Amino acid sequence: MEKEQEIKMLKAFSDANSTSGFEGEFVKLFTETVKDFANIKVDGMLNAYASKKENKAGRPVIQLDAHSDSVGFITQAVRPNGMIKFVPLGGWVKYNIPALRVRIKNRDGEYIPGVVATKPPHFMTEAERNNVPDVADMSIDVGSSSREETLNDYKIDTGCPIFVDVKCEYNEKSGLFFGKDFDDRFGAAAMADVLETLDGEETPFNVVAALSSQEEVGLRGAYVTARTVKPDLGIVLESCPADDTFTPDWLSQTALKHGPMMRDMDTSFLPNPKFQQYACDVADKNHIPYTRSVRTGGGQDGAAIYYENGAPTIVIGIPVRYEHSPYCFSAYQDFKAAVEMTVAIIRDLTTEKLASFSQF
Repeated sequence: MEKEQEIKMLKAFSDANSTSGFEGEFVKLFTETVKDFANIKVDGMLNAYASKKENKAGRPVIQLDAHSDSVGFITQAVRPNGMIKFVPLGGWVKYNIPALRVRIKNRDGEYIPGVVATKPPHFMTEAERNNVPDVADMSIDVGSSSREETLNDYKIDTGCPIFVDVKCEYNEKSGLFFGKDFDDRFGAAAMADVLETLDGEETPFNVVAALSSQEEVGLRGAYVTARTVKPDLGIVLESCPADDTFTPDWLSQTALKHGPMMRDMDTSFLPNPKFQQYACDVADKNHIPYTRSVRTGGGQDGAAIYYENGAPTIVIGIPVRYEHSPYCFSAYQDFKAAVEMTVAIIRDLTTEKLASFSQF
């Protein structure tokens, strides 16, 4: 894919409205992007399966994975004054939520702009100025003045999804994207790019790119995709939190413009060590930069894929500053290196090398 096309795709993917349980808009965008070089299926959970058109029966299967959802919110109830009480979908910290601009998809499918309301400082007590309220005490204002107006005129009620409303930008000079939901839209874009790069190419493996739903609320979609695909090998393309703005250089393991992050550990996952080292060796041979990371927090779809079938699985992460917040930075060169590493692994892999990952 040409750079201009990639940038356009990454911006469109970031701008899409897609939170856990409400991934339809992005699933449609992703499947439209890859339909010319993959066979598409979508299940009732909105997991999408994009199978390489050259796949043939009887060959081992590589499952690529990225997830379609991002952190967001859902309407819990409408307060008497018309304000919306909401619940987070995924891992938010309360400090990142006040004054956030959002879009609420109402019962008619229309997007209503709103803001996480904050009391003007003129009316705050000293205690209020120095504390962030709990999420349960926050509200979203759409301009309504009563519960009836929100319910009947704005048509917003319990269950309506709420999305972060931020437009993605790309700075050609710095090579950085600035926007929302890079976790995991950039992983999904990398997966689409890999499929297009391999289009028309024969490999000894079948390749199925699974876009899984509901990762942010418990890796739910990936358990389903792994049972469906039954992979012999898993490669997860994840956008991962960068640590380079608050960690000393000697300890930083996920930095912008240092290449993708190969995850050696998180709270849910330890990769197959032979596959992990093989992937790093392939990257070294092809002069693709990367870092390795041992994390004491976080989790991702690799755990579900690995647990479900025992297939050797690795995670190739694209560094993102300020993940799970409304505003993120990510570098084009890290995205591109993740694509190149994935393609290099698929092209280099043989059935003998696959078998070696299970030997001890």
